[in-house]
Amino acid sequence: MKKIVRLTTMLAAMFAANAFAADAPRELNLGILGGQNATQQIGDNQCVKDFLDKTLNVDTKMRNASDYSGVIQGLLGKKIDLVLSMSPSAFASVYIKDPKAVDIAGIAVDDTDQSRGYHSVVIVKADSPYKKLTDLKGKAFGFADPDSTSGFLIPNHSFKKKFGGTTDNQYNHFFSSTTFSGGHEQDILGVLNGQFAGAVTWTSMVGNYNTGYSSGAFTRLIRMDHPDLMKQIRIIWESPLIPNGPVLVSNALPAAFKAKLIAAVKTLDKQDHACFVKAMGGKQHIGDATLDDYKTIIELKRELISGGR
Repeated sequence: MKKIVRLTTMLAAMFAANAFAADAPRELNLGILGGQNATQQIGDNQCVKDFLDKTLNVDTKMRNASDYSGVIQGLLGKKIDLVLSMSPSAFASVYIKDPKAVDIAGIAVDDTDQSRGYHSVVIVKADSPYKKLTDLKGKAFGFADPDSTSGFLIPNHSFKKKFGGTTDNQYNHFFSSTTFSGGHEQDILGVLNGQFAGAVTWTSMVGNYNTGYSSGAFTRLIRMDHPDLMKQIRIIWESPLIPNGPVLVSNALPAAFKAKLIAAVKTLDKQDHACFVKAMGGKQHIGDATLDDYKTIIELKRELISGGR
């Protein structure tokens, strides 16, 4: 009788394994937000692809969108399965259009102090005369991407309250122009080359200033080809804390495979943390998160959509 029970159990496990194998996708689509050097971003995520390919027996395709909207549409259209570091504002865009499109698998947590957020900052050239935000009156200003949290949603909300108006009238003509550069890297370079007197980007504001802090757009650019970046810029405005981006998985995936994917990402974080840090663009690990972490961002996004820029 015991042999029959064991045989039945083994057969059930085999059938379950075969069913999972048949149901599991052979290809996995990793979404990467645009707005930064595409070659570097793909290189930074190569180790993630290698790990997922081996762990899940899939062929991971890196979907490097030219802008944030490409990843948003990819998630809504079931063309992207995983995003490791999603913009909170871009997540809000997905959620508002389809609350069931994705699941939050975690939130980025800073390795240095365990903080769960970052800041939008306004930067200017270090040798410029601008010391505070109001010094930029009548000057050209750069935003990153319309679906960037630190690169538009949060500073836009603050500027509307401080100056009135919207981007359509340069906040009651406070700025001479407001431009979407396409990303954080472009904003920084736009300041360095004189395209913008000031622009926004993101940073943890944690750790060593000279190395670009523990995470953010500064660290990527320093690592790429601007080792003296922090000597060339000055931060003149800082937002309140913004919740770090969520790790997102598509609900279009089979439930069993989705669970294995989430487990694999968390294993990657622990087993090859250097790879995870490289892909995230900073010294971060995964922490638990829920929709409640992003409710304020979602409401700001609803307000932006209904009230215009």
